[in-house]
Amino acid sequence: MFYFDKVNSKKILKSDLISEAEVFFTTKESFIKTKEESLKQLANENKNLICNYLKINPNCLLHPKQVHGDNIEFIIKNKKEYPQTDALILNDTTNAIYLNFADCTPVVLYDFRKNIIAIAHAGWRGTVLKIATKTISKMNSNPQDIKALIGPNICFNCFETSEEIALELKKTLINPDGLFLEKNGKYYADLKGVNARQLYEAGVKEVDTCPYCTYCNNDLFFSYRKENKTTSRISAVAKLK
Repeated sequence: MFYFDKVNSKKILKSDLISEAEVFFTTKESFIKTKEESLKQLANENKNLICNYLKINPNCLLHPKQVHGDNIEFIIKNKKEYPQTDALILNDTTNAIYLNFADCTPVVLYDFRKNIIAIAHAGWRGTVLKIATKTISKMNSNPQDIKALIGPNICFNCFETSEEIALELKKTLINPDGLFLEKNGKYYADLKGVNARQLYEAGVKEVDTCPYCTYCNNDLFFSYRKENKTTSRISAVAKLK
């Protein structure tokens, strides 16, 4: 179940499914990613607060350059940059990772037997590419050893898309029932549901899906669609204990 917590009075979102690692999603109070000049100082202050909370040096809070693809990388010692990468895998306790979102689907994958964790960026393109299940393969994990979180993203009712994209998303599933809707010539897809079902169909048993929508709950989270292509982002953050 998802619940709100705080980092030094700044609101974050957590799930009680994964207690073995430190995992959370930032909000508009605790955001650490923006290109807005007026917000950069606040983002940096929040980043320092989060690093203190995680007990790491800011240089050890790592993120990739996301491009809506399916390249997946392990964090490597002394490597700080991960270009053209949409999922990171962490298997050490000295670093932390984060990826950024503003309507796309954050997917966190924790292997409780190996104590390794990953974050995948699943916009509709990444979802079509099945980045979440590919990340499990890259982790060399048994899907039954995975605990997964589906973070805040744009919801079923708000994600209007094209017929072509809806069909591409359907093709990723054995059973797409209940995850797509055509209404008055418009097409809708449940990106949270598609990613969760991809995981279930791959053999994952435990998936906690966030009830919040970045578009509906725009007071809490940034929304690319609702906020005129905002450059500010929420982040999924993870650190192993």
